Amino acid sequence: MTPRIRIHCLGAALAATLLGATAPAQAQNTTLTLSSWVPPTHYVVTDILQPWIEDVKKATQGRVTINLLPKPVGAPAQHWELARKGVADITWGNFTYEPERFKHVWFAELPLMGDQCEASSVALWRTYQKFLAENEAFKGVTLLGAGMLGGGHIHHPSRLVNTLDGLKGQKVRMGGPIQKRLLEEMGAIPVSGPGTRAYEMLEGGVIDASLHPMESVVNFRLDGKLKYHTVVPQGLYDAAFFIAINDNKWRRLSAADQQAIMKVSGEALSRRWGQQFDKQSRDAVVKMRADGHVFAEPNKDLMNVVRKVRGDMLQELNADGAKFGVADHNAMVRFYEQQYQALKK
Repeated sequence: MTPRIRIHCLGAALAATLLGATAPAQAQNTTLTLSSWVPPTHYVVTDILQPWIEDVKKATQGRVTINLLPKPVGAPAQHWELARKGVADITWGNFTYEPERFKHVWFAELPLMGDQCEASSVALWRTYQKFLAENEAFKGVTLLGAGMLGGGHIHHPSRLVNTLDGLKGQKVRMGGPIQKRLLEEMGAIPVSGPGTRAYEMLEGGVIDASLHPMESVVNFRLDGKLKYHTVVPQGLYDAAFFIAINDNKWRRLSAADQQAIMKVSGEALSRRWGQQFDKQSRDAVVKMRADGHVFAEPNKDLMNVVRKVRGDMLQELNADGAKFGVADHNAMVRFYEQQYQALKK
């Protein structure tokens, strides 16, 4: 064998060896963990998270799989930090479980922001992308989706409370600072507690009424208790949710897999979230009407208080916006509202 042929053969053998060594690394699969704090039978899991998990697997041709953990690795309010610190790779939760940290999204939870969840969820995602993606408060994770409830309302076991007199002195379960302020200015007594404890709180006489979106009345099995519903057009309040992945885990994925995942996440996942919440709320109202529940809208005086709280809080948030990194809060709200109006059906 001549030297030139020998060198060529050695080079080919070395290249084959190197390719063989690198091929497994390129094809190596990644399994990510997801912590969810609702029961595995809840529709957030069965109709939103599980189909999305399948979409991710398909989009990455099986290179990325997501393992839904059998139980949460922390309390609901801890789930942003659990993702940021990498205790779980992916989590979901309510931004305003940490209200001071995420004042950036309070605007979306204010009264009268909209009652079509698909439109509001996509609008929130687009607003996050345009105004908040580089904000320091959101560092440490990559947001994969955003979602809303589609409007919450007032529910009572024995009578309509659609006037200021009707609400005065009533102990009402709520969550978060916006709901607290609304109830206080309407003359009610706010009682903090998770929606999942509402039945127990009603049974024990701790509360007289409770705030929920329509779907939660049925899904928390409260429709046997709460039969009178004060429905605020465009929502008395809302709630903003995230689905997020730890930044370090995200960066370890290949660019191709990141791109594939985002094709089924982002706006697509936010839309799926909203569609399911809309469906659940529609189905809940149909069921409750069939069961003889009573529905009414607030009277004029009560609606005036709701509008006043909205206006006052928008002014306050705009004044404070620079403190939490949003220089023109009004512009962000206008953008969100424009997106919502363009998306609603």
